[in-house]
Amino acid sequence: MTVADIVNISRPLTEMARLQPATPAIIFPQEARSLSFRELEQESNRVGQGLVRIGISRGMRVALLVPPSPELFAITFALFKVGAVPVFIDPGIGARNMKGCLADAAPEAFIGIPKAHLARRLLGWGRASLRILVTVGGGRFWGGIPFAEVRRMETGASPFTPAATLRNETAAILFTSGSTGPPKGAVYTHGTFAAQVDALKEMYNIKPGEIDLPTFPLFALFAPALGMTALIPQMDFTRPGTVNPRKILGPAADFSATTMFGSPALLNRVGRYGVTKGIKLGSLKRVISAGAPVPAAVLERFAALLPEDAEIFTPYGATEALPVSSIGSREIIAETGQMSGKGFGVCIGRPVKSITLAIIPISDVPVDVWSGELILAEWEVGEITVRGPQVSAAYLNRPEATRMAKIADPSGCVWHRMGDVGYRDNSGRIWFCGRKAHRVITEKETLYTVPVEGVFNTHPDVFRTALVGINAAKGLKRPALCVELEPGIHKKEQERIRQELLQLGSSYPHTRSIRHILFHPAFPVDIRHNAKIFREKLAVWAERKLS
Repeated sequence: MTVADIVNISRPLTEMARLQPATPAIIFPQEARSLSFRELEQESNRVGQGLVRIGISRGMRVALLVPPSPELFAITFALFKVGAVPVFIDPGIGARNMKGCLADAAPEAFIGIPKAHLARRLLGWGRASLRILVTVGGGRFWGGIPFAEVRRMETGASPFTPAATLRNETAAILFTSGSTGPPKGAVYTHGTFAAQVDALKEMYNIKPGEIDLPTFPLFALFAPALGMTALIPQMDFTRPGTVNPRKILGPAADFSATTMFGSPALLNRVGRYGVTKGIKLGSLKRVISAGAPVPAAVLERFAALLPEDAEIFTPYGATEALPVSSIGSREIIAETGQMSGKGFGVCIGRPVKSITLAIIPISDVPVDVWSGELILAEWEVGEITVRGPQVSAAYLNRPEATRMAKIADPSGCVWHRMGDVGYRDNSGRIWFCGRKAHRVITEKETLYTVPVEGVFNTHPDVFRTALVGINAAKGLKRPALCVELEPGIHKKEQERIRQELLQLGSSYPHTRSIRHILFHPAFPVDIRHNAKIFREKLAVWAERKLS
């Protein structure tokens, strides 16, 4: 073992505490609370020592259900320093999925707010594995030890020494959103996190001392590791699409944020409000949006709030592999957005330097061993696969899911099958065509969701569309297009819009077969970003409408 093998995602915090001790690490403007890098470093050491004293040790899995707060930051970095393994699960995935995730993770400790402990007790979460309980913001009534007591367990006899964790040692379990199947726990190593931090710094030229406004909890935790101040807005993080725009725009202006992360749904809502009010965000250098394709119209609208030299970037990736590629709004608005409207799919840019990306034939069976012969030629639609240091190698306690999603390379590394389809153009750019599970196989052709929807989304009265398959004979499907209109469009306009959409679809070979147009009041979407459309639910709805 060498010094290079010792990696811990908490180390950037320690370094920032040394270099810029008085700089704020986190700011909660609505509560007028903040912690400097030195204070967060000291607090996480204090908490780390307390966690060790109550029995939390290196390698132990710890379920962490605490909303964005100073306590969340201190506990998370304390767990990393101890070498324990925090288990991150979106609280909005539902009680049944939460119970399944905790059964998969089998955590020995549970750190949560009173509401989380109440659900744990009523619904039996983690009953078979939990033995250490900590309540944040409550007393012993909820079970276990109050967090305030854990903080006071620091002895002061000797300084806290973080664990010398290894690059390939498990650092955290991050559960997927479950938008196309049961949530699965991606196993992150300390090396995975370090590679993500390095890739993000290089991609977006992020410098220490910048101020980040993250609207997704995991990205908030990344900010201190990137040397940035995390400016935490007041919002329901499980419903970014319903955010109060003033709660985003106000802090961004007041604290001169340089970076902002927001889902497409959040950018759409905040951008509409900002344009109406003539608001400008003069300090922002970059905006990052992920979770689903971002329409060019949303990018143009939000770009109107930014300085001329700022840009909106849309990285592509997944919980299992992030970042994979990235593209900026200038290229989308000037070129690729128009191509998306003609059915090319959505351009997701070029792979980041640390990623090797290949397009392979689409299949629904495992691929056990990698071969270069799998790689398709340019312009051929296939499944997107990636390898690199920020790619997780396995799912926790899901051997069959791991076998379906991972391909062993003879060199010893692992390829991840993204579950998405797309192609590479002759300039090296990657084009996203949708989820593999969402392709609609008819008697005559295979239709991919994003190229089809891109054509119909150009209609000015359409907010978004979703291609689904209706059951037909012999396991094949009939295509149907679900349509969500822009707000304020009256129902009496639907027949006119239907005919115009049919006319629009007749202009392209891959949309001519779509004859069923169904209007839906509000698409079901994922909890994490409020942007991924639950096409499976829409397909059931469409089936009923057409039966």
